[in-house]
Amino acid sequence: MRIPRIFIEAEFAPNQTYALSAEASRYVGRALRLAAGAELCVFNGRGGSWQAVLSFDGNQALVTPQAFNATEVESPLQVTLLQAIGRGERMDYAIQKAVELGVTSIQPIFSERTVVRLDGERLVKRQQHWLGIARAACEQSGRNIVPSINTAMPLKDALAATNADAKLLLAPSAKANQLTTVVPASVALLIGPEGGLSDAEIAEAEEAGWQSWQLGPRVLRTETAGLAALAVLQSRWGDF
Repeated sequence: MRIPRIFIEAEFAPNQTYALSAEASRYVGRALRLAAGAELCVFNGRGGSWQAVLSFDGNQALVTPQAFNATEVESPLQVTLLQAIGRGERMDYAIQKAVELGVTSIQPIFSERTVVRLDGERLVKRQQHWLGIARAACEQSGRNIVPSINTAMPLKDALAATNADAKLLLAPSAKANQLTTVVPASVALLIGPEGGLSDAEIAEAEEAGWQSWQLGPRVLRTETAGLAALAVLQSRWGDF
C-alpha cells in the first residue's frame, strides 16, 4: 500500500508533534481509516519529506516526523506556465494537471478575451484556492516542492516580467510546429483563454521575443492545450 502524503505548513523537527488541519484530519481518519501508529509522509513544500507516525487526540490527527528523506522528483526543465484564467473548474483542472506534469511556477493572466474577472478579496481567495490545488497535486504526484502560484496580472505585464531561455505561446494559427534543437534550462509557456489570444496579443508577444508554436492540426481547449504542451516539453527536454 502506498504511504499517504500530507502537506503541512510547518518547519519540521524530528520527534516533534504537529497537528493536521481539520480537512486533513478527516481525510486520514475517515476517508483512509488510518489508525494511530500508521506511517505517513509529510512535507512542507520547500523540499524533502519526512517519514512520520500518526496519532490522534479525539478527532484531531497528529503526526510526529522521525526520519528525513531528501529524494526529489523535480524535472530538470524549469517551466513557467502563463495560463489565462478559465472559468470554474477549467482553471482548477489546468493547475492540478500542470503540477502533476512538473511545472515550476504558474502565472495566471488576464487577457483580452478572459471571461473571468477577479479583483480585491475575490482574487485573494481564488489565489489561495489555486495554491490548495497545487499542494494537493503535490501530495498525489510525489513532489515535495510546491510550484509557486503567482498573483494574477494582465498579459502585457506578464510578458514583460517573464524571463526564460525559451518563450513559447501556443497558437493554432502559428506556422512553426518544431522546437529548437538547443536544449533550454528554462521555458515559459503561454496559453490563452477559451476564446484564444487575439491577433494583437500574439503580435505583442512575438515582438517581445515569444515564439508562436502550433502543437498540431486540432484546436485544443484552454485546459487541454497547456497540458499537452507540457507533456511534449517534458518528453523533449525534461524527464519523460
